[in-house]
Amino acid sequence: MGEVLALVEARLRTALGEPDARAAVTFLGTDRIEVLRFVDGDLVRYVTLGMSAHPMTDPTAALADPVKGPRAELMLSVRAGLADTDKVLRPLAVLASTPQVEGVVVAAGASLDVGEPLWPGAPFTSVLVAEPGGLVEDVELDEPLDPVRFLPLLPMTSNEAAWKRVHGAQALEERWLTSGTDLRDPLRGSVRLD
Repeated sequence: MGEVLALVEARLRTALGEPDARAAVTFLGTDRIEVLRFVDGDLVRYVTLGMSAHPMTDPTAALADPVKGPRAELMLSVRAGLADTDKVLRPLAVLASTPQVEGVVVAAGASLDVGEPLWPGAPFTSVLVAEPGGLVEDVELDEPLDPVRFLPLLPMTSNEAAWKRVHGAQALEERWLTSGTDLRDPLRGSVRLD
């Protein structure tokens, strides 16, 4: 477990530089989840560290495989200085502990909801998990371990989350794209959905 997390943190430092802050959260019955903050000009990136320590397992499997299965960390990017986004640390840790607590596999296209604003005054309580492979490359691990993927999180308003449940993740992403939505704006309103 420690070796995987050391490799993940090394990859984050290579891709994003030195974190300027980190916080740790431990929930009863789960491993510790850290959230690292990286500042890049007018952007702040929050990345979990700890979710990839164990593979995610199919909740319908009779036994959890301690070796094989997808591994991931979560990454949220927002514009700096517009909202108190540092309060997202606990909600991010909650989302990162979901595979351990609820036995789910977090993958691109999934919706995750924390049931409260991601930060004070945020119009978002949920996120859409986007495709990995952009800003931070996967961390390849020795066979038979699956690589660690970095999954970007895109905050969704409650209207967007409801619309996504009906029309799907790809349709919502296309709506954001055609509307020129700034998904990094921590104060943005809902995209037009009619």
